[in-house]
Amino acid sequence: MLCRKAIPHHPMTLPFVRPDNDTYFMSMAELVATRSTCLRRKVGAVIVKEKRVLTTGYNGAPKGIRHCAEVGCVRLEQNIESGTRHELCRGVHAEQNAVIQAAYFGVSIKDAAVYTTNFPCVLCAKILLNAGIIEIIYKDDYVDELSRSILAEANVKLRRFDMLG
Repeated sequence: MLCRKAIPHHPMTLPFVRPDNDTYFMSMAELVATRSTCLRRKVGAVIVKEKRVLTTGYNGAPKGIRHCAEVGCVRLEQNIESGTRHELCRGVHAEQNAVIQAAYFGVSIKDAAVYTTNFPCVLCAKILLNAGIIEIIYKDDYVDELSRSILAEANVKLRRFDMLG
């Protein structure tokens, strides 16, 4: 959702468009996703607390090892269904990387929210729960009923991002 505001006390004031917080942070998650090295799905995550960005993450190979673009993707080559056989993937998920960055740099994400371009898988859901995330705002859906069930049981607030407000 966009809001129109004018610059106060300026004689040549023209309205300009300023994004609301959800649009602002989801746009950041989309930008972060462009750094992904995954061949199948590009995902970005931004952890936010009190309207401040704490960490970001995108999906891709761990630091120090070659990216999937260099070595190929086993899941793609074997036509493995989305949401299954996570252990075959070289990559670390965007949400996982955002939580890892918080730990690496000593940033508390307790009681924070995460903006993510895709609904989290069950592995990420469990990590986000244990990291203290209390709200998940996601753009695109992802079929993982166990993830939804676990998040609902833990009373994590879930919101699907709606660009139209």
